[in-house]
Amino acid sequence: MKMTMMGGIAGAVLAVGAAQAEDTLSAVHAFPESLIYTKSFLSFVDKVNEAGEGVVRIDVRGGPEAIGMFQQPDAVRDGIVDMVYTPGSFYGGALPEKDAMVASNLTAIETRENGGIALIDQIHQEKMGLKYLGWFDSGVCYNLWTREEPSFDDAGNLEVEGLKLRGNNVYNAFFTNYLGAQVIDLPTGEVYSALQRGVVDATGWTQIGLIDLKWNEFLNYRIEPCFFSTDLGVIVNMEKWNSLSPEAQQILQDVAIQHEKDSVEALRTKRDEDFAALEEGGMKVVSLEGEAKANYLAAAREKTWERMKSLMAEQPGGTDNYDRLIELFYDLDAAN
Repeated sequence: MKMTMMGGIAGAVLAVGAAQAEDTLSAVHAFPESLIYTKSFLSFVDKVNEAGEGVVRIDVRGGPEAIGMFQQPDAVRDGIVDMVYTPGSFYGGALPEKDAMVASNLTAIETRENGGIALIDQIHQEKMGLKYLGWFDSGVCYNLWTREEPSFDDAGNLEVEGLKLRGNNVYNAFFTNYLGAQVIDLPTGEVYSALQRGVVDATGWTQIGLIDLKWNEFLNYRIEPCFFSTDLGVIVNMEKWNSLSPEAQQILQDVAIQHEKDSVEALRTKRDEDFAALEEGGMKVVSLEGEAKANYLAAAREKTWERMKSLMAEQPGGTDNYDRLIELFYDLDAAN
């Protein structure tokens, strides 16, 4: 009887120890839960929680209603939350190297293989005390979307005079320095009402998500070609990362790498579905051609690189990684 009792106590102690061994990370996401990108992140969370059962778990606390989208990068750096899914552009002042991803014509798959993501991770750790876990939802680019039919000059260049263009820190270097547009900066959550009230009549946005946000109620034209890449990624507080068990770290990293691959395919499928639905609903597509198209794409890339280089020059380490970042995140041959 005594041995049985001792065995039971030992088993209970082991069970409590196993329960205590599970690492838990708190997480928030930049965009509302209804947006496709957030759904992608929540899919990643489900995969981690399934693969890491008993070892590691992600506890999602919400989105911008929990912590403001622009406050989230500071919150994860300061340890208020352990993990954030957000565009790198939301903390571009602290880490201008994110522009290599913004201007990229590669996906996370290629940049994981060639060492680009490892370099971005290293820079995050050095400059912000953050672990860059993965670049999710890559391979999707941006378009300009307008309410009214866009106009072009005699050389086929897009005319923006009089356009009330919504901007943000992802693409303002391109919009202002090349297109010469006067932009109105607005966070994503305020664009619907701004379109509704006529405050803006055009915006940049990714190839997917317009329907989720219901902006297609007001926007009628998509301008081709597309430009840039999404720069959405998962960042983790470094102190928290270092506190995790090696097994927990491995599960998180393995699932993130697989999700980088899965999300490329899933979002390209979603893009095709969204384009079909938009065109069925009356969305018209207009395109720049020839030299005007080439100049438009080159400007999107080069103005963003210029911004990256000038901001890097103001920070410790300067432009040491500039050439290497471009080499790892842009295939010039594919652009020609």
